[in-house]
Amino acid sequence: MTMPFSRLGAKKRAEGLAADRLPPGQYIPRGWPVLHYGPVPKFDESSWDFRVFGATDGGERRWDWAGFGELPRTEIRADFHCVTKFSLLDNTWTGVATGVLLELAPPASGVTSVMVWAEYGYSANMALADFGGDLSMLVTHRDGALLTPEHGFPLRLVVPHLYAWKGPKWVRGVEYLTADRRGFWEQRGYHNLADPWREQRYSYQESPGDGPVG
Repeated sequence: MTMPFSRLGAKKRAEGLAADRLPPGQYIPRGWPVLHYGPVPKFDESSWDFRVFGATDGGERRWDWAGFGELPRTEIRADFHCVTKFSLLDNTWTGVATGVLLELAPPASGVTSVMVWAEYGYSANMALADFGGDLSMLVTHRDGALLTPEHGFPLRLVVPHLYAWKGPKWVRGVEYLTADRRGFWEQRGYHNLADPWREQRYSYQESPGDGPVG
């Protein structure tokens, strides 16, 4: 795990911000920290694909790298909040809005949640409404620059209103669920909902109804 940043000067850079710009407990780092579990995967354009499966309305959809590159692209400006307490403000993200996927591969009636799958079997769960939020996006670029492999190239999910572990790097697919179930970090003690403004960091903070039953 590499951490190319320092808290030095973070307090000064946060001065002058409106009180509601940073969620509780967050700070502004120098640069964009690199944090992930496991090795960085190697990208193979010839074998890469992206799938939408599970409880779909109309069957599974799949795109290869060339096909995914033909999907409509857009830009959003949004913040990024990591559970390790750093925040990056006013990022310009470029990619495919999750709403595009929901239109091209609609969920069946009764779908309430999704599981986002990434390389090595990594997963993150969230409500369908969070996945399909106005600012949720499968991104390829940040601030005009192609993502580096360490930051998720070729594709990562960004859900700005949730802690960033809900937006996996190296995304390969989305599974539609009719019942919520916990993803990788949620099974290992992280909060099921991950709202940074409510500091929903760990599962012991959950209230009844915040997580799957059983």
